[in-house]
Amino acid sequence: MIDHGTIAEQNFYRGYNCAQSVLIAFYDVTGLEEETAAKLASSFGGGLGRMREVCGAVSGAAMVLGLVRGYSDPDDREAKKAHYARVQEFARRFREQNGSIICRELLSGVKTVEGNEPEARTEEYYKKRPCADLCRRAAEILEKML
Repeated sequence: MIDHGTIAEQNFYRGYNCAQSVLIAFYDVTGLEEETAAKLASSFGGGLGRMREVCGAVSGAAMVLGLVRGYSDPDDREAKKAHYARVQEFARRFREQNGSIICRELLSGVKTVEGNEPEARTEEYYKKRPCADLCRRAAEILEKML
């Protein structure tokens, strides 16, 4: 059995953003190639383009839920309702475990640099951030839900 949590955590240490780390970890479930998944999730790092909104790990998990259990018929209200309930359940579990689904709140106490330029992935960067662990936790929650 694939340990999606460990893969998501390792992906973050490889340099992927949180959304990419989680989405790529579920390659066996989504069928996406790594490059496609990385591009699809690339906009969601840093809480959507480094704006520190919804955590990228949460966004990555929502993408997996959409690919695996999402709806495609815009007129299927029941499928839409069921899917939104799944996403909300994931968010509830993540928030319960981590205190928030908002990037800036999850990073409270961590000095971050504003703007669109990503910070260098140094040893110090990895030491001060909970992101790798959040990616692992998001993948573990998602694994249980799937």
